[in-house]
Amino acid sequence: MAELFDIPGTLRWQRGPNGLTHAVISTPTADAELYLQGAHLTNWTPHGQRPVLFLSPKNPFVAGKAIRGGVPIIFPWFGPRRDGKPGPDHGFARTTEWTLESARARDDGTIEILLTLTSSAATRELFAPDFLLRFRVTVGSTLEMELETHTVSTEAFRFEAALHAYLAVSDVRHASVTGLEGTVYIDKTDGFKRKSRDAQPLRIAKETDQVYVNTSGPCIVHDPAWNRRIVVEKSGSESTVIWNPWIEKTETMSDMEPDGWKQMLCVEAANVADNAVHLPPGGSHKMSASLCVELHRRANLSGRREL
Repeated sequence: MAELFDIPGTLRWQRGPNGLTHAVISTPTADAELYLQGAHLTNWTPHGQRPVLFLSPKNPFVAGKAIRGGVPIIFPWFGPRRDGKPGPDHGFARTTEWTLESARARDDGTIEILLTLTSSAATRELFAPDFLLRFRVTVGSTLEMELETHTVSTEAFRFEAALHAYLAVSDVRHASVTGLEGTVYIDKTDGFKRKSRDAQPLRIAKETDQVYVNTSGPCIVHDPAWNRRIVVEKSGSESTVIWNPWIEKTETMSDMEPDGWKQMLCVEAANVADNAVHLPPGGSHKMSASLCVELHRRANLSGRREL
């Protein structure tokens, strides 16, 4: 039982109204929540700051339904399945209950949690290869996430994966993203056409669903109204996905408020499309992403610079 991994005063496992088990985490520098369903982070808030992850208040939090917001784990395909076989959008990892392997307080005050997901009869009906996923999350002043994928049979396989981070912003229309200048992206809202990003920061002014291929560097979300930057760094990830549903699509989503699109921007570390991963028999792959918040400096009334 998850309660066996409680750490007094720091980590408590509990059941929600619909029986979904989740961890409530409080470290010296940040608070967080993590659900066993989907190994899904739903909150990370450094002390003294606003929440960094967007979470829709209309989530029903029921078994088998994806949680809207936080950081869903996408595996083994991204978006609708495209090989002619059945399967839910974004795969099954985000709606399956994971196994809690360990939880510990580290010497630096952070909390590290390890969860696993292995192939089963249910997953083999959708995805034949045998696999093992390990998700390690470390909560502190920086949020660190690491997803390992292993083959556990003699069969090679191809997969897509993403850490689908919903970032909270004051108003997406006034935010911007840097780090993708001069790259190529697939515009899923325009017939999957390939386009080139110009040298200007990316701004959101309509429904946006863009897959930036061959991108391994960091991205920064600039939010002047909240006086902060969210820095997304990653490794083992060659794709970056930027998503916002905008007005019309949000109206079709039962788990989003009508104006919810204004308060979120997804910046996802991923390996999708051209960058899908091919694992040989016995192979493994590791993808990691980290989030940190930087507050802009501004002048006070005396003219001095302060946070």
